[in-house]
Amino acid sequence: MPNALRNPLLPGFYPDPSICRVGNDFYMITSSFMLYPGVPIFHSTDLVHWEQIGNVLDRPSQLHLSGTPLAGGIMAPTIRYQEGVFYIINTNFSSKGNFIVTAADPRGPWSDPIWLPDVDGIDPSLFFDDDGRCYISGTRRQKNADGTTGAQVIWMAELDIKAMKLISEPVDIWGGALVNAPYPEAPHLYKKDGWYYLVIAEGGTEHFHAVTVARSKSLNTWFEGYKGNPVLTHRHLGNDFPIGNPGHADLVDTPDGRWYAVLLASRLVGGYHKNLGRETYIVPVAWEDGWPVFSPGTGKVEWSYPNPGLPVSPITLKAAREDFSSKKLGMDFIFLGTPYQDFWHIEQGWLTLKLLPREMSPEQQKITFGKSEPDPSIPSLAFIGKRQIHLSYRTGTKMRFTADGEHEVAGLAVVQASNHQLRLEKTQMDGRQIVRLVQVTCDFHGFPFSPDFQSQTTTEVLAAADCPWPVTILEIRQRVQDIEFLFGPDENTMVLLAEHVDGRLINPEKVGGMIGTCLGMFASSNGQASQNKASFDWFDYQALQE
Repeated sequence: MPNALRNPLLPGFYPDPSICRVGNDFYMITSSFMLYPGVPIFHSTDLVHWEQIGNVLDRPSQLHLSGTPLAGGIMAPTIRYQEGVFYIINTNFSSKGNFIVTAADPRGPWSDPIWLPDVDGIDPSLFFDDDGRCYISGTRRQKNADGTTGAQVIWMAELDIKAMKLISEPVDIWGGALVNAPYPEAPHLYKKDGWYYLVIAEGGTEHFHAVTVARSKSLNTWFEGYKGNPVLTHRHLGNDFPIGNPGHADLVDTPDGRWYAVLLASRLVGGYHKNLGRETYIVPVAWEDGWPVFSPGTGKVEWSYPNPGLPVSPITLKAAREDFSSKKLGMDFIFLGTPYQDFWHIEQGWLTLKLLPREMSPEQQKITFGKSEPDPSIPSLAFIGKRQIHLSYRTGTKMRFTADGEHEVAGLAVVQASNHQLRLEKTQMDGRQIVRLVQVTCDFHGFPFSPDFQSQTTTEVLAAADCPWPVTILEIRQRVQDIEFLFGPDENTMVLLAEHVDGRLINPEKVGGMIGTCLGMFASSNGQASQNKASFDWFDYQALQE
């Protein structure tokens, strides 16, 4: 189907999508967790072709991240529009909690965070009623009479959108479709035909994820659950079904009155492995007897749907090779954590990274949802890369670097978290310049959110070879779960360093986290001071045939 709606709509680590329409324009955002800049924002007029138009949180003053690639960060944003202003409400688990940012133009600039200390819990969402009044819904734990925490529920309260303060007491409105439903979260409110609809996720964001819905004729009351719940899930399709864990949906209507939902799901590879993490998908939605029907006719997420028939807005595809001809990085480049330190610059077509003391793979930390103040003294990680967006791909770079000691490394990395990586790096050993393949894995006890979480990181050199050239080509080729690593003095003289490396270790379930794979350039002096630098002439990323 030419110009069909194809899934995933946003391939790669773009989870928790939220969408709104202003006239003929659709705007969509996603979570970014520990990636900086935060909250990528996309635009479309036809729901088929999406173009990134910016990053909402693109200044250190907006986004404090601890720098650990796994722990905390930005989760579950919601975007809404009202009377000439775009609003995004979100949670930063590495800072002060819930906040709102605003902009007149979705391309930015966006305001600094307006913190909401009276807004409890996670996954806050905004709803503007017909009279212009604004309401927040969110997820929190009930408090028992003895002071202990009870079941997780969806709550709502009215928000003074000018003062950014709650002006009514929070009221619990639903506990999910299942009795004692695990993790009812990600609420969104809508109004249609005189009903208020509440769409949520429940079951947890993994295999048992689901979309459920409830409705009410009024706000601030307990909602009536739909007897046809869940309206979308793949929990009953088994681990081998190629699309897993759909949920966390947000609805949008088209100018001609049709409805769609964007949601997260994952492509599963070779059993329950999802290296790319949670991606953005889309399904059509019909309304029957006052309730939404997701993906009518099949009830599951399909790889494609008919074109919505909206005015086509094709986008210009980016070149596979980034040649650093501009002094600014493209908006799809990411850092791991807020780059407080000035460690990179582009000069004469080369991207240069200072070797920083911070290691690429420190021991994994427990995820804590603390509310901390921004701290520019937190060491930066000298890593710049992109999200992996294809199951099979080729990535490479041309690097100029000579290690001054065995503690100095620079190269190309496949990063799932701080404790699961594959690094093709140049260093010094016994006075010689070498290139080596380093594999980092982790055994852990408990989920990283749990108080008893413990981990043990293992670092292993899988292969090594002499690399006397001051300028070296590094290349990684992955076909589904089979990875090979190459190096050489130029692109026509490449040497195979390692092949048939198992890609299944780069998998969120193995890691114990919720992010997707990133690929990029790095430099580290591994805990020691260094004046050395690594420079990169270009960075390649392109899809391969599977």
